[in-house]
Amino acid sequence: MINLIQVNYAQTGESTSTNHMGMRQMQARAFESRNSQYLLIKAPPASGKSRALMFIALDKLFNQGIKKSIIAVPEKSIGGSFDSVQLTKDGFFSDWLVEDRNNLCTPGGDPAKAKAFMRFLQSDDKILICTHSSLRSVYQQIEDNAFDNILIAIDEFHHVSSDCENVLGDLLRSVMINSSAHILAMTGSYFRGDSVPVLLPEEESKFTKVTFNYYEQLNGYTYLKSLGIGYHFYQGRYTDAINEVLDTNKKTIIHIPSPNSNESTKDKYDEVNAIYDAIGEYQYQESATGVHYVKRHGDGKIIKVADLVWDQDDDRSTIQEYLRSIKSVDDMDIIIALGMAKEGFDWAFCEHALTIGYRGSLTEIIQIIGRCTRDSSNKSHAQFTNLIAQPDAENDDVKIAVNNMLKAITCSLLMEQVLAPNFKFKTKLPDDVDATPPGTMKISGFKEPTSKRTKDIIESDLADLKAAILQDEKIIAASAGRIDPEVVNKILIPKIIQVKYPDLSAAEVEEVRQHVVVDSVVSSAEVKQEGDKKFIRMADKFINIDDLHIDLIDTINPFQKAFEILSKSVTVNVLKLIQEAIESTRISFSPEEAMLLWPKIKSFISEKGREPNLNAADLMERRLAECLVYLKEQRRKQGL
Repeated sequence: MINLIQVNYAQTGESTSTNHMGMRQMQARAFESRNSQYLLIKAPPASGKSRALMFIALDKLFNQGIKKSIIAVPEKSIGGSFDSVQLTKDGFFSDWLVEDRNNLCTPGGDPAKAKAFMRFLQSDDKILICTHSSLRSVYQQIEDNAFDNILIAIDEFHHVSSDCENVLGDLLRSVMINSSAHILAMTGSYFRGDSVPVLLPEEESKFTKVTFNYYEQLNGYTYLKSLGIGYHFYQGRYTDAINEVLDTNKKTIIHIPSPNSNESTKDKYDEVNAIYDAIGEYQYQESATGVHYVKRHGDGKIIKVADLVWDQDDDRSTIQEYLRSIKSVDDMDIIIALGMAKEGFDWAFCEHALTIGYRGSLTEIIQIIGRCTRDSSNKSHAQFTNLIAQPDAENDDVKIAVNNMLKAITCSLLMEQVLAPNFKFKTKLPDDVDATPPGTMKISGFKEPTSKRTKDIIESDLADLKAAILQDEKIIAASAGRIDPEVVNKILIPKIIQVKYPDLSAAEVEEVRQHVVVDSVVSSAEVKQEGDKKFIRMADKFINIDDLHIDLIDTINPFQKAFEILSKSVTVNVLKLIQEAIESTRISFSPEEAMLLWPKIKSFISEKGREPNLNAADLMERRLAECLVYLKEQRRKQGL
């Protein structure tokens, strides 16, 4: 396995240290915006979002006239993150107290939960913990004004959708319009991984956003100093290849593939048994805890395994309760999960998140990576590994496999950008002689945000916007080098921005576009320093950062690195399959692209003394040839 990304951190301890009120770095940042009626917190797993909610909710209850706080989580197992906590011992003005009758994340059916929810609304109780399902169910039985002066906190907010059939999204829109409710939304990634936005632009603009990125969190840890993200390709059944990437000396969560996926054997229990066999010789299951004991091959060491795939309620509740009570690094070695152990699951000792199958959603990748990135004294390195099937040239579904692989790779590239330091970009003026602040780059011709809307997008939404761009089919095809970089940067990317933010003017779209392109180019480039000058590697040569300008950056495909990484990480045959699949893609010409390429066609003819060839080996020459055919056809249609 080759790590596509290996990031090292400074271990400053800043993100885990607390202030005089017991707040960590992210929590203090969120608390500064506590007076906002609608607040969206975007921060990675393990950054302390649940505690941040407690601080804000208590302030709203005691100081802002809010009557009640309702906290909704996607599944019952996450409800434990919001159990009672003594906050006063660390300096806060109140403790977080949840009465047992108001914790609805316990065993029991929906009717009973809905009845308890209704009782809470009519009582003097202040705090309720429930699932998204319970909140949706009750919402359909009451009027919107029942939520007047109530804080609704939605954990894992990416489960909301602007789709008209998404009840949680409909609840949110309706309550915002028809009640005085406050909304606190929290998510590890605001990107859903599909074509449906979480919120419509007009709704999203009402939220105050607090962003805390992965780099800030991991750089501020005490123990964890590096994170690796790697992809390993296998042929045949994954259960025959899992030993190639499973190290039983590391605390590991294994996410087996969905039964509906190509990687699945369609028998999830058989897959779990195969993993036991890969580890060693199965011994027994302890009835009191639900832990499975397996004697490891070689040295006979006993490996403790938790099976979250087995879905009998009593057995699952037993092992979940055991996992919640883990205190020692020796209490568990391996957890095997299917749909669970992703969002909100806390096992601080976890060193390795091993996932089988393609993950096309950045949100899911971030959630899974978050399982191993908590700071703990037992680890200095965390590892995310995606074990995925290598496309077979004789498989009729090869293009689907290739597309999934590209999604996996582009997601990993975005993670590299999320995990790297954030640069700030300023316009470089002709007479600019002032020293550049640390972490800032000055670029000639660069457009800085002129409106609050574009400033908010650039400061809070850039990672999610890049996720949408990276997984766009046309951008994926362009990454193979088939599309001119200027077409990517000046036509394809602006169209995606306009669709995602239809309220932006043309000038605002250009401001956001420049930030997306510049940030993508710089984040994936090599920067070196000689003396007091910095140089950035662009188009295989080093350029003085002082000489950077937007026109130069626009001639580079910011996502070309997807194929550079891919070519280093898989066999020549797999790369050939991908290139063939991309070459078979046909992007119809737009007048804008043709106009942009026409000067390049004339330059090509002038330099080569011939027209570009439709059968050329060079993809760009073939694209120029196709453009020339298109232009000739347009001339014929116009009778010219």
